[in-house]
Amino acid sequence: MRNDLFRILVINPGSSSTKIAFYENDQCLFEENLIHTAEQLQPFYKETMEKQLPFRLEKIIAICEENNVDLKKLDAVVGRGGLLKPLRSGTYRINNQMLGDLLIAARGEHASNLGAMLAEKLAQPAQALACIVDPVSVDELQPEARLSGLQGMDRECLSHALNTKAVAKRFAGECRKSYENLRLIVAHLGSGISISAHKDGRMIDVTNPRDEGAFSPERAGSLPVMPLIKLCFSGEFSQKQMVDKIFKEGGVFSYCGYKDIRQLIAGLVNNDVNAQLVFTAMIYQISKEIGAMATVLNGKVDAILLTGGMAKSEEVINSIHDKISWIAPVHIYPGEEELRALMEGALRVLRAEEPILIYH
Repeated sequence: MRNDLFRILVINPGSSSTKIAFYENDQCLFEENLIHTAEQLQPFYKETMEKQLPFRLEKIIAICEENNVDLKKLDAVVGRGGLLKPLRSGTYRINNQMLGDLLIAARGEHASNLGAMLAEKLAQPAQALACIVDPVSVDELQPEARLSGLQGMDRECLSHALNTKAVAKRFAGECRKSYENLRLIVAHLGSGISISAHKDGRMIDVTNPRDEGAFSPERAGSLPVMPLIKLCFSGEFSQKQMVDKIFKEGGVFSYCGYKDIRQLIAGLVNNDVNAQLVFTAMIYQISKEIGAMATVLNGKVDAILLTGGMAKSEEVINSIHDKISWIAPVHIYPGEEELRALMEGALRVLRAEEPILIYH
């Protein structure tokens, strides 16, 4: 194998699937989305996430064998980063400290916690680099962005950092400028929405889609505090039920009974008055948050980047564009190319374009 040819296996575990891809440098040789049925996952429902490790590992190894991927000849295995402690952006070598924190799951159980565990196992035959890239816990907030307004309750930085950072760097490459010298607003528009301000190569402010910001297809976003307190103490809901109500059953779902943005768009076409109002309100909130991030950058914005699953919808993009295009030029990066973003992070390290970071 030539020294400049790197073989990279990419793993992105989700709640009901495991996406994998194999690259030689930046060329994808195969990509697969392994669907895990409810029946297959049923034995793990009452278990911690790490109990799924042998099951998912077996599936990945089998599909690699089918596609003639020799695990003994890999240069790197990169997994999606999980709910780790706050970190700076970059590519991290997987170590025992990271694996231990993911096992404890102090910041929550999530399928993404399996990314590092799977990568570490799959890297062993070749003693390849095992790493993660830009986990959701990337935290580069400026100090004034942390205060919430109540002592002891700082804003928590969780976001779609992987896709957001990858899109920002991709845009920088396309315009032949350094990411560190650009002032950007990036709006990730998916089942959750996070909108971030980028300056000096850092994500200095971001709306945490678990806590705040615009409502999305299934998340409630920012809510009126007093009615929320009243609902929490009404006795009607347990803590888990309240979390599900806000995080899984909020937003478009709470108003319309579905989470698929395509159904909402269909409602617009069919002159559904409720769908029109909900769509308009969601666009209104997204645009307002983008405007707020412009103030974080003192109005000096080089570009606004729209990405995520909803960025595939012309109705969504055109409606947002009409409200925000006066701020800065708008560029569209539809979908969530998380597998490619993971590969790019590993490849930059393999090519010595940036250092590997150590998790402490």
